[in-house]
Amino acid sequence: MYVPKNFAEDDPERVNAFVRRHPFGALVTWDGERPIASHLLMLLQENGTSRTLTGHMARANPQWKSFAAGKEVLAIFQGAHTYVSAAWYSVPSAPTWNYTSVHVYGIPRIVSDHRELYELLRALVDSQEAATPEAGRYRLESLSDELRESMMAGIVGFRITITRVEAAAKLSQNRSEADHARIIQKLRERADSDSRSVALEMERRGPGRTGSSPSDAGRTGPGR
Repeated sequence: MYVPKNFAEDDPERVNAFVRRHPFGALVTWDGERPIASHLLMLLQENGTSRTLTGHMARANPQWKSFAAGKEVLAIFQGAHTYVSAAWYSVPSAPTWNYTSVHVYGIPRIVSDHRELYELLRALVDSQEAATPEAGRYRLESLSDELRESMMAGIVGFRITITRVEAAAKLSQNRSEADHARIIQKLRERADSDSRSVALEMERRGPGRTGSSPSDAGRTGPGR
């Protein structure tokens, strides 16, 4: 991913937090002839200095067959994003797109051990059910053995050992302080939640500041 210096996010803790907030990503692999992708829930896990992404896909989805040994794959995580009009600038320029995005590369492994697959699925479910009051949460262990085994037979679990990460938070850091404030104001006037989320993150980050968490923002035209 091309990331201009002004828009690079290099803090691993902030990047990790972003991936956890936006866990539904696009997993891109190469099947030997063409790139293929699936949109999947992927859970970031840490064990000491090692980081992995875990997830699963339908066994009927042929993408898992592309997990060739030693071949790197790409997981893309995207936050809120929005169009920024050049009419909001104090000097003539081109319109752009504000966004935040994280690209995670790694080596995949199919989880074939039954117990490991079960724990992987339970962790995925629990990570999403955490937002529900405890009494109303769905739990994998509440299923009958027969139903649980049938469901597990229909999926393929995977674990991706992360090799490198690229992260960009393009939030008009290259604009003047006055333009930056005007963009925030104009985005807040829009009705869509993405524009308002981008405005909030721009305000948190401030013009030209670095080290803020990648949260919710978009892709550019010129200067991408």
